[in-house]
Amino acid sequence: MKIGILLSGSGVYDGSEIQEAVLAMLAIKEAGADYQCIALDKNQHHVINHLTGEEMNETRNMKVESARIARGDVANIQDMNPAVLDALVLPGGFGAAKNLSSWAFDGAAGTIAPEVKLLIVNMVNAGKPVCGLCVSPVLIAKALEGSAIHPTLTMGSSKGKSPYVIPDFHAGLKDTGALIAEKMIGEVFVDEKNKIVTAPCYMMDANILEIRNNIKKAIEATLALI
Repeated sequence: MKIGILLSGSGVYDGSEIQEAVLAMLAIKEAGADYQCIALDKNQHHVINHLTGEEMNETRNMKVESARIARGDVANIQDMNPAVLDALVLPGGFGAAKNLSSWAFDGAAGTIAPEVKLLIVNMVNAGKPVCGLCVSPVLIAKALEGSAIHPTLTMGSSKGKSPYVIPDFHAGLKDTGALIAEKMIGEVFVDEKNKIVTAPCYMMDANILEIRNNIKKAIEATLALI
């Protein structure tokens, strides 16, 4: 099995959440499958100093930065034929909401990169599983917005501790036509009808072991849908 992993840069505040991306790779290999990292060959929205949280006066390319995580083996999304993939995994990180979409700035009214929408829609239409980690369910919601498909997604639970306002994120998902499931860090939600798996990950307060276990559960659920 070949699982696509869509990256958006390198670093939680302006690209892919590195721990989520790497732990997804590990879980895929542990399950006996292979992965292919994918990225857009375009510039990030901006670059953030991860020590200070301040914006830096420089430009970085998503594919070049994603290659740091992928150890150089990253495919251009425009060259990726969904037919060669058995499933697609979307790690979190602000890049999903800044680079692959404009959700971070415009919420549910924002846009999604056409290449990302096409890949997700093609996977769903082909009956191939899509797994959204952390904030990346916003990409699934935007990709399927306006279609006959209304996925059930989770970005966490209002009952647990979170650095974010989970009800606001869930309200945004609802605005796109998605349905909501509240899940804690130890849980994932499996939309069996649409073959979509979502997991809270760092949307909730969690340590790296909890994140690892959450991602492992999500990957196993995704592969079970193939």
